[in-house]
Amino acid sequence: MFSRDKWNEIIEALSANPFRTLITAFGVFWGIFILVILLSASQGLQNGIKRQMGGLSTNTMFMWTSSTSKPYKGLPQGRNYNFKNGDVDAIKRDIDGLLYVSPRNQLGGFRGSNNVVRGTKTGAYNVYGDYPEFILQQPMDILQGRFINYGDIENKRKVTVIGEGVIRELYAPGEEVLGSYIKVQGVNFMVVGVYKSISNMGGDAEESQKQLFIPFTTFQQAFNYGDIVGWMTITAEDNKPITDLKESIFKLLKNRHTIDPTDDRAIGHFDLYQEFKKINGLFSILTAVSYIVGIFILGSGIIGIVNIMLIIVKERTQEIGIRRALGATPAVIIKQILTESVVLSLVAGMAGIIFASLVLWLINFGLEKAPNSDQIPIVNPSVSLGVVVIALLILVVAGLLAGLIPAITAIKVKPIDALRTE
Repeated sequence: MFSRDKWNEIIEALSANPFRTLITAFGVFWGIFILVILLSASQGLQNGIKRQMGGLSTNTMFMWTSSTSKPYKGLPQGRNYNFKNGDVDAIKRDIDGLLYVSPRNQLGGFRGSNNVVRGTKTGAYNVYGDYPEFILQQPMDILQGRFINYGDIENKRKVTVIGEGVIRELYAPGEEVLGSYIKVQGVNFMVVGVYKSISNMGGDAEESQKQLFIPFTTFQQAFNYGDIVGWMTITAEDNKPITDLKESIFKLLKNRHTIDPTDDRAIGHFDLYQEFKKINGLFSILTAVSYIVGIFILGSGIIGIVNIMLIIVKERTQEIGIRRALGATPAVIIKQILTESVVLSLVAGMAGIIFASLVLWLINFGLEKAPNSDQIPIVNPSVSLGVVVIALLILVVAGLLAGLIPAITAIKVKPIDALRTE
């Protein structure tokens, strides 16, 4: 395999008509190039989705109350009700496999009225009452200070964590934020932390920076919510999908609030785990399609190699006859032709991989330098080493298949007939 004479023979055979060889090799080059680009684009989209999620815990469900759609035990259809603090405790106590159960309350909302005041400046922001676990379910960067802790929960401290967008609108440039006070619906809160959202799922990126977080217990007391819970964010353990646990949670809550067990509209929810599985399924399909399209394009290049190898065998019929007459076995002839085919496939394929890598480097460079690059849905389009290895294996197999027909054709010619060929 590593004989200099054999390699010289391979190079001589492939360079006898360089233009023809180049045109044939281009089919393989283009097939591998398209395969790598398609797989990279699929990976880039997947990376973009993950960045948009910003580390959001995907094994999570959001749950809220809705009006009942069926009468039950003398209670009318269309009845409204609220979750209570006791519901949170019951879920934690009775449902196994849960990691976090975070009750939430909210003031403000989309196009709400001004509810936050600082000096002469006012603004309309979402104000959330939360538990410390919430930052583990929806991660955010704490730029200054800290997030809510259990000391705040137990002592019902009037403290708040605010976003960068709130600072830009209510504070002067360079003004000290930590330790300052903000008034929310007439109640003063001391700022103990500044956050930056790293998840853009489900909303505008700019608006996600214009929120305030205060201790859940403080929220209930300061805004006269009693023991009302607006909604919950529930995260299951990694080995127990929240999708498998949610029916048990619904059954528990329906029993506690005297709701018909068959009333599917009384409890609203959004199963993030289920949606994330759909997204992963979509990317699996995109990857499969990329492989199929790339392999079909590569197949056209392999057909070209089959044709050129048949032509080369035809041109070398007399040479093959001489070698057979001198004692060369059919295995030797087949090995020589297959080697030439594999070499041509590998050289063309490696050139395609190198060119694709260069194109991807330029794309990544452009994405990094683009304005608002964090809003571009494609992040670091690339392929792993495993994909490159798979591509090389495809090239080797394709080269062997491409050389097989010409090799069989070559050994079918009898030496005496080959020697008579002009």
